[in-house]
Amino acid sequence: MTTTNATHKSKRLPITSSTLLFVIAIIFLASTLRTPLTGVGAVISSIRDGLGISNVLAGFLTTIPLLAFAVVSPFAPRISRRIGIEKTLFYSVILLTIGIILRSLGTTSLLIFGTALIGVAISFGNVLVPSFFKLKYPLQIGLLTGIYTVSMNISAAIAVGISNPIATNTAWGWQGALCVSVILTLITLVVWTPLLRGEKVNLATLSNSTTDVPEIKIWKKPLAWAIAISMGFQSLLFYCSISWVPEILVSQGYSADKAGWLTSMMQMAQIPMTFLIPIIAEKLRSQRPIVYMFTALYIIGFSGLLLGLTDFTAVWMICIGLAAGASFGIIMMLFTLRTKTAYEAAQISGFAQSIGYLLAAAGPVLFGLLHDTTGSWNTPNILFIISAIILFFTAFVSAKDRYL
Repeated sequence: MTTTNATHKSKRLPITSSTLLFVIAIIFLASTLRTPLTGVGAVISSIRDGLGISNVLAGFLTTIPLLAFAVVSPFAPRISRRIGIEKTLFYSVILLTIGIILRSLGTTSLLIFGTALIGVAISFGNVLVPSFFKLKYPLQIGLLTGIYTVSMNISAAIAVGISNPIATNTAWGWQGALCVSVILTLITLVVWTPLLRGEKVNLATLSNSTTDVPEIKIWKKPLAWAIAISMGFQSLLFYCSISWVPEILVSQGYSADKAGWLTSMMQMAQIPMTFLIPIIAEKLRSQRPIVYMFTALYIIGFSGLLLGLTDFTAVWMICIGLAAGASFGIIMMLFTLRTKTAYEAAQISGFAQSIGYLLAAAGPVLFGLLHDTTGSWNTPNILFIISAIILFFTAFVSAKDRYL
């Protein structure tokens, strides 16, 4: 009996040593998928001043991984079918470790090259993990997705909070702040190694190509485009917030340390939503009530930031964080809720993340450019609100109960 078939027989996540090992490995893998990116926003001014680069190039540091996501994501399912999903994810963490180290060596060229490697490496985890859950534990997708997304957001929040203190209060500087996440990648390699010796899970076992049903042409499906655009604007809101909200708060009178911790609060506010929303979404036929909720929270939070109501900044950060957690959680679930097989889930995940991150890639650079051009954060703040409204419409379409 294969691992896949065995998991279909139980509606509860079995408490075995192999299951616990799997969950621990997923937790640490998830922790590596955001920390190399989110810590950049809190030290972006230190990087800019240390290397003498412009705000546009500083914003490009967040855009580079998004471009890598867009280019690499469609190929991740095919590569995993050739060498196995466990090995693909293991090798991607090795590449991620190399990228983090190169980025932290203190030159502009290595900063850019290392950041590109980081983007390539993270692409594999982004695309393959949702389909991995559908394939290995198909009856516990919501719970596993909740654990996965919570792990990402806790580690991301910690990275935002500690980056600036490391950069400004230690001899390591911004290089040390960027390199600290290598600790997580090394631990991940250790805990992931036992999975390589176990039974392999191959996406090809549930590929449409192994049946008489033609493989879905994702790019011809309107629903796929709605999910992809939703992924794009959710990602744009997330990465622009991480990159520029600390700078916006500094412009409103906060110290860099305080701005970093307020942004960390925004990250921490995502945690309950990223755990609960996948579990709730799995039980709902239509996820549209969730779409209404996160849209309202986004608009409240970004409107407060736009108006500069600094007495309630913590409230705005919490609202934005709750919205981000809910929107991310629901979009991660759409990859599995709107598909019938694990390979279809990998297909839509790769397609949506390719198109979505290509769309999101323009965000950080555009926001930096608008600030440099206008000398104000008002226009970028207005774009936050417009993006949230667009996300509402595309997510509303995607949340209807149906399959690709």
